[in-house]
Amino acid sequence: MRLFTARVENDVLVSDPDHITLDLDPDNEFVWSDVVLKKVQDRFRELIDSHADLEVTEYKLRCIGSDLEGTIRQLLQAGELTYNNDSRVLNYSMGLPRTPELL
Repeated sequence: MRLFTARVENDVLVSDPDHITLDLDPDNEFVWSDVVLKKVQDRFRELIDSHADLEVTEYKLRCIGSDLEGTIRQLLQAGELTYNNDSRVLNYSMGLPRTPELL
């Protein structure tokens, strides 16, 4: 996951210090259903709204990123989100997959 102080215009990031944009899974590490994707996007919007009156700082971006990572980890542990085994990146960044063999 990557956060940018930019907005998207015609599929191009344009620097904007007052706007935060989320690149959720740039390495295609996970398999996203529409339901799970909406949950993460909704949580991102909640976090952005809760910080709306604050200046965009590196600390603020790190807090938002950490919270979103926690949300993704919870979805993964609950089995709502799965790793993409065909991804070029298999580093299990959110922990080992939960399979019956590993439980």
